Amino acid sequence: MNLTHHRRLSIAPMLDWSDRHMRYLWRLLSHDVLLYTEMVVTQALLHADPKRFLQYNASEHPLALQLGGSDPVQLAKCAHMAEDWGYDEVNINCGCPSDRVQSGRFGACLMAEPNVVAECVSAMRAVVKIPVTVKTRVGIDHQDSWEFFEQFIRTVESAGCDTFIIHARKAWLQGLSPKENREKPPLQYPVVYRLKQEKPRLNISLNGGVRSLDVIEKLLQGQAIDGVDGLAVPLDGVMVGREAYENPWFLANADERIFGRARSCPSTEMELIEAFIPYLEAQMQEGVPLHIMTKHLIGMFAGKRGARRYRQLMGEGACKPGASIALVREAKNAIRE
Repeated sequence: MNLTHHRRLSIAPMLDWSDRHMRYLWRLLSHDVLLYTEMVVTQALLHADPKRFLQYNASEHPLALQLGGSDPVQLAKCAHMAEDWGYDEVNINCGCPSDRVQSGRFGACLMAEPNVVAECVSAMRAVVKIPVTVKTRVGIDHQDSWEFFEQFIRTVESAGCDTFIIHARKAWLQGLSPKENREKPPLQYPVVYRLKQEKPRLNISLNGGVRSLDVIEKLLQGQAIDGVDGLAVPLDGVMVGREAYENPWFLANADERIFGRARSCPSTEMELIEAFIPYLEAQMQEGVPLHIMTKHLIGMFAGKRGARRYRQLMGEGACKPGASIALVREAKNAIRE
């Protein structure tokens, strides 16, 4: 599968958020958007039941698996597993700044070891035909110069990686929580623009701070963004995280506006939930608790009459023994009423 088209808009790997149930919901809204799994640590994947981490619904394609690790042999084994399971891409996490990730020597701290990342990319590409990509930051701690960033990209590129997703903030490895690292370091879109300008053959996606299809269109077309200095250049893709989770309806017009495809998703949020119900029923028959799936729906209808009752039912109600699909419909009716 050629993912160039689908990379125009992708949904970020988000721990506890972009699980297979949420990905199914996103796919109901967009046929073309590229979906990413939560980060899967290589050690866990190699020493546990792979199905726990790798199972997905066939409708989720195009779908990428993100891996956390720094051992070339282990990453190669996991990449091979990803290809065997039918994933369309495998991605290395070089952007997560959490303490747990650092203690495992992967995530953003790998920016300080570009040769290691290059070895990992090379080992993975040697055993799979699907794309091997890298998601990274623009810097770490006080190593945030253009020279540091460009050397990292150049070194990893030399191993055959031609696709980078850049979170346009640096990461503080000490002193900030993962949540703060997603918000406090200033956005540096011009760094991503410069990378694309100086390395036009690379496929570059920007991640960080994007909250609307209007901004996505501007980034893809090389138009100026309010509050961002510097010469804008057309980017190959945009990756969105929190907005897609907190407001999934954000994707309703994505196929038409971003991919040039006629809209085919549900017409309203009510219809979206109704379209999701057969999936909920099928998963419950396989033993998945209702609340594991309805947690992804809690943020819908924010600000609308009945939203408080809706959230109560989808959150607290779904956790109660015996909770069924009838509760989901009752929650919907709270909005109607």
